[in-house]
This record gives sequence, C-alpha cells and structure tokens, in this order.
Amino acid sequence: MNHIEKYATLLDDAALNAQEVEQFDKDSTLSLGDAYAIQAASIKLRLERGEHRVGVKMGFTSRAKMIQMGLSDVIWGRLTNQMRVAEGGAVEHSRYVHPRVEPEIAFLLKKPLVGNISNAEALAAVEAIAPALEIIDSRYKDFRFTLPEVIADNASSSGFVIGDWASQKIDFSNLGMVLSIDGEVKQVGSTAALLGNPVRSLVAAARLAADAGEPLETGSIVMAGGATSAEWFFPGQYVSVDVQKLGRASFHVSA
Repeated sequence: MNHIEKYATLLDDAALNAQEVEQFDKDSTLSLGDAYAIQAASIKLRLERGEHRVGVKMGFTSRAKMIQMGLSDVIWGRLTNQMRVAEGGAVEHSRYVHPRVEPEIAFLLKKPLVGNISNAEALAAVEAIAPALEIIDSRYKDFRFTLPEVIADNASSSGFVIGDWASQKIDFSNLGMVLSIDGEVKQVGSTAALLGNPVRSLVAAARLAADAGEPLETGSIVMAGGATSAEWFFPGQYVSVDVQKLGRASFHVSA
C-alpha cells in the first residue's frame, strides 16, 4: 500500500467510525496534488461501498481566507448521495468528530459544465438555485490540521442540506443570509462574500472538476462555499439558514 492509499484508508475509516486520527503532515510537506489524490482515493472507497457522486463543494471562496492561507485558488471536495440530509430532517451528532455548519447556496445543473467557461456559460447551465447548509467536519485530533490535510479530508465536507429549489432567474449575486441556531442569529452574511459573486464559484467548480477528470454532469449539485464563518452545533439544536428571496434550509440535531 502506497502513502496515498494508506492515508485515504485512514481518513475513510475515521469518517466511517467518527473517530479522531493523528495528523500525518504536520510540516505541510505533502503537495496539494498528493492531497487531492488522497481525497479521490478516499471517495473511491465510498463508491466501492455503493455510494455515488452527486456533485462538488467549494471551499475557501472568501478572498480574505485565500490570502490568509497563502492560496491563489479555491479548494474543492466531492459530494456523495450518502452525505445528503433531508431538508428539515435530523442529523446525528454522533456521526461526526468536530461538526460545524456553514450557510451556503447550491446550484443544480441542467446540462454538463466542463473546463474553462465564462460566467454567462455557467449561468446558462443552471437549472435552479437553493438555500443550503453544509456540515463540515475535521477528523484530525484536537482540531489541528494543515491545508494539505484539509484537502485530503474531502475539504472537510461531510454533509449537506438543500432547501426548495428556486428559479435560476433570481439575481443571487448579493442576497442576505442569516444562520440561526435555536432561533438565535449566529452569523449574518451575503452571497457576495463568495468570490464577489457565487457564479464565479460555479466557474471554478467546472474548471477544477474537469482538471481532475471528473467533469460536472447534468444533474450535478454544486455547493458554492460558506458565506460566513462556521458555527459549532450540538445535540438538541435546530439549525437553519434564511436566504433573501430563496427561503430556508434547516435540520435538527439528534444525539
């Protein structure tokens, strides 16, 4: 077993069993290429168990966050059907190690979106948009990790909730977003926080997925990235996001 397979198996087991693992790249010597190879190999193990790909998630879509992390590009992860939580449904807290939630919007594609495309081409491929929540989780002990380790761990993506789909004709470039827990406002933001306009996140998703040999297909879901800082959540809570003009997405947290 080479180091790619070794770390992919380590992270897959950690996600399956909701167990912490030790960091394996504390000095950030792992290349981003190897980090993505580990992510792909880890997802492959899920597919071999019967899961199937449904789309991608984007990360570090804040310009400030990119600069802070020394990046010139966003990061991304894969979404599978088993990661989806029904809108208004229950999320088992025990399934995760360090679970947090971010407010987002999601795109649904009505046709393939491949390679280097324009904003207009990206918009023309969108069937619908929706308010969404992403459950992110890091499997690393003490919540300590490097950038390559985050990427290897599927860019921390662990679950997602999508509200009702709305018309793609709605101008989503600067919509207000409110993340609440038990009715208490925790974060307030705007879709404009996503690279200045969420469509740019969609353009990046098409490019990065194609570069990885996994182009976005008809029916793909693209989670555009967190519009605010993430919030921790705990058993017994009700988590929701309200997005201007789009509506609400929510879930309950069970033990």
